[in-house]
Amino acid sequence: MKRISRHWINRCFVFAAWTAAGLCGLLLAGLLAAITWKGMGAMNPEFLLTRARDFGSAGGIFYQLAGSLLLVVAAALLCFPVAVGTALFKSEYLRSKRLKHLSTLLVYGLNGVPSIIFGIFGLIFFVNVLDTGVSWFVGSVILAMMMLPTVVQAAYQAIESIPTMYRESARALGLSKWQIVVKVLLPQGLGGAITGLFLGLARAVGETAPIMFIATAFSGVDVPGSLFEPVTTLPTHLLALAQQATDPQALQNAWGTGLVLMGLVTCFSVLGLVSRTKLRRFSQR
Repeated sequence: MKRISRHWINRCFVFAAWTAAGLCGLLLAGLLAAITWKGMGAMNPEFLLTRARDFGSAGGIFYQLAGSLLLVVAAALLCFPVAVGTALFKSEYLRSKRLKHLSTLLVYGLNGVPSIIFGIFGLIFFVNVLDTGVSWFVGSVILAMMMLPTVVQAAYQAIESIPTMYRESARALGLSKWQIVVKVLLPQGLGGAITGLFLGLARAVGETAPIMFIATAFSGVDVPGSLFEPVTTLPTHLLALAQQATDPQALQNAWGTGLVLMGLVTCFSVLGLVSRTKLRRFSQR
């Protein structure tokens, strides 16, 4: 009787799990289909290659797309070396289990901080205290801080998954600690770090709250001429267009902007998966 009861409980659990997964998949597919269907009406070369006019209700999104890419590329360049260095230090140089546990808690805690808190911190510390003004570079620093936990954890897990015999063989050959890190651990763990970087970029490119008051302007901005000038981005442009929902042309441009933003997120996610596969093959040679 117990065996029959457990059998049916397992079957019910599997059915519930598949049902939940199917519902989530249907919701995601429906959302993507709706954005694609409505956004394709705005897709043309003029929309992608011209500047916005009339607060976004006319024209295109060229400078918004350029501003978003500028922010996330700079954030990636700032975040990646710090994240890889943190992961290597935690894995190879931090010997105390208590400190390792504490560092893990700090990384997870940073990952759980709401994005608006990062924006408020940037506004108080950089804009008000350091008097940087509204600056795309400050926005990149804040986005790099947001991405840091994802990249650190991905790099750390990749380094920790390297078999112990690799380290032992390197020591037997007389390699120093630094040589082991550079010649063994970095090539083997690079795939996980880059995967985490692209996943972090997929999150960062769609953020509005952290950069809205410290890095972006809603209109009248093109390519910045220095580190301490604002940019306009796709998320803030989408927010501005959403406030003009009664205008059919602005609404059409909003759907098109959402489609481009979704495409960027998808591209970064796919690049993360592809890079992991390619770099894993490279590291195994």
